[in-house]
Parts: sequence; structure tokens; C-alpha cells
Amino acid sequence: MESLYILIPISIVLAFIIAYFFWWSGKNGQFDDLEGPAHRILMDDDDTYNKHTQPENTNQGKPQ
Repeated sequence: MESLYILIPISIVLAFIIAYFFWWSGKNGQFDDLEGPAHRILMDDDDTYNKHTQPENTNQGKPQ
């Protein structure tokens, strides 16, 4: 029974600390875009891939 006198105030303080950090993270924009980073991983960067794999023609318009 005596342990409840310690555990209840500790749990209340811990709940307030967790609530404060949840409020702080929401105010600083941590939850603004939850799906964007997950979809960004799946998108292909075709433009940058094609630039590095295809050789450039340096003789454009010049007779050989």
C-alpha cells in the first residue's frame, strides 16, 4: 500500500511529461506530412537515372 504513494505521483508526472512532448512535437510541425516521406521512397528518379546512363553526343551539328 505504501508503494502506491510513490507510484501514483510518478505516473502522473510521467503522463504530464509525455503530454508536453506530444504537444511540443505537434506545435513544431512533426506531424504535418505523415505520408509524404513514405511515398517519396517509392518514387523513381527517372530523369537523374537517364542522365547518368546515356552517353552524351558531343558532336551535335558538327561534320566528322
